[in-house]
Amino acid sequence: MKLTSFKWRLGAVVAAIALGAAACSSEGGRETDEQSATDDVDMTIAMITHAPSGDTFWDIIRKGAEDAADNYGVDFEYSNSIEISEQATLIQNAVDRGVDGIAVSNPNPDALNPAIQEAIDAGIPVVEFNAGVDNWQDSGALMFFGQNETVSGQAAGERLKTEGAGKVLCVLQAQGQVQLEARCDGVIAGFGGETEKLYVDGEDMTSVQSTLEAKLREDPSITHVMTLGAPIAMTAIQSVEAAGSEAQVATFDLNGEVVGAIQDGGLLWAIDQQPYLQGFHSVNGLVLYATNGNTLGGGEAVLTGPSFVDSTNVDAVAEYAERGTR
Repeated sequence: MKLTSFKWRLGAVVAAIALGAAACSSEGGRETDEQSATDDVDMTIAMITHAPSGDTFWDIIRKGAEDAADNYGVDFEYSNSIEISEQATLIQNAVDRGVDGIAVSNPNPDALNPAIQEAIDAGIPVVEFNAGVDNWQDSGALMFFGQNETVSGQAAGERLKTEGAGKVLCVLQAQGQVQLEARCDGVIAGFGGETEKLYVDGEDMTSVQSTLEAKLREDPSITHVMTLGAPIAMTAIQSVEAAGSEAQVATFDLNGEVVGAIQDGGLLWAIDQQPYLQGFHSVNGLVLYATNGNTLGGGEAVLTGPSFVDSTNVDAVAEYAERGTR
């Protein structure tokens, strides 16, 4: 299996974890027919997300998952739908195909937990990532990889307060998704000042821009726009300019465009939840569970964020964003 040096370093870490116990055995090494954690693994893993089409954030998650799958030589299937009922169907389809493991984002537990339970009842291990941190154990999932959205929102709100924000507009790109509501609620709690939620259709960027522009023209007291996704942030910057507003923009999540906007001064900062790790460890966790009985987190979520990317550290992150891993 041919790996880049980057993949090799990541693979070496997980290999060391899986093989540590064997290295200490009194026999002085493993039997020749014993499988190493870095050998190709005969299993199929399905990743099913609520990603909208063309969202660069989810491309980073997918790349992390694909890199982990390549490291182990497992078959990897990716599917997505922003429509929750369709996402539930995709989970059921994976169960019907008899995959060996499922990694799923869970923005709507009431709608998705029955499908996840179908997988578990069929003997298919499930891990969750990105969305569903507050109730992933209820679904029966083995592990969760992501950030605590409430804590991340509070950190954003507290930073806006220290930076002297007046009125904060929190822009939600999809209704009914628990992680987005938690982010905005956290911002409101951490900021403690005047805030307002604005719902937009994240699938229609033209509509997002016009809705934001109209809001900013209508309410010149808005000093800061807090977006919950990198593509929305870039559209928000355009809306601010078109509206002639003095508002500043900050965002959750990172991609190459956001990095460039921070470097250029058009964006204050971004909260990075390290989506590459969410994808990578979802596959990694399923493989190590199947081959070595490992679980990560000790029954708690494995947190991949939050961390702030701003003018003080953006240059160090830029090269990783350029290759699609941040």
